Amino acid sequence: MGSGEYGIDTNRLNQYAQDIKALTKQGIEVAIVIGGGNIYRGMQGVATGMDRVQGDYMGMLATVINSMALQGALKNVGVDAKHLGGLTVSPINEPMSRNQAIEYLNQKIVTIISGGTGNPYFTTDTASALRAVEIKADVLLKGTRVDGVYSSDPEKNADAKKYTSLTFDEAYHKGLKIMDLTAFTLCKENNVDILVFDMNKPGNLLEVIKNPKTGTLVHA
Repeated sequence: MGSGEYGIDTNRLNQYAQDIKALTKQGIEVAIVIGGGNIYRGMQGVATGMDRVQGDYMGMLATVINSMALQGALKNVGVDAKHLGGLTVSPINEPMSRNQAIEYLNQKIVTIISGGTGNPYFTTDTASALRAVEIKADVLLKGTRVDGVYSSDPEKNADAKKYTSLTFDEAYHKGLKIMDLTAFTLCKENNVDILVFDMNKPGNLLEVIKNPKTGTLVHA
């Protein structure tokens, strides 16, 4: 969305593509799960009387649009990218398959997975955690607007304390809202670390891999 109120900001999209390209140049295998809130949020529809299931599917379709945009941007900078979907829209994407995703990753092809889990009532957080577990990811990178996890909202409280490292249990007992509880539990039970970082700072994606203290690492 960038500086706009909705939709896709070309400058932001191209920044993401360049940041992902920098990661792939290091030989890192990259899978991506994108939300769709810049286009449509299912819960917004519910608030105006829309059926929850219908709204959630609309939100999933929004993630397909974002994934198509990122795939196009990556190809424009010379990065091969495949698009799988928990919600299949032929001929736009392929059905999500763990084996297919791992095969693409082994070939160093960026793998974008849209459509959430393919089911209503689950967030993009949960979808990203599920896909991370399925592909046996070393770490789940959660891109946000701030540079990590804080004791309170740093955009509202200048005295908020940043954590560079937390255990899953510490984060839970402190009531820190890193991901929704279903996603958080999936990561904890399957030993997938979560690295929270500022995705809107150019170059930060590679930087946080080199130096996790740039963000916040949540671990067992």
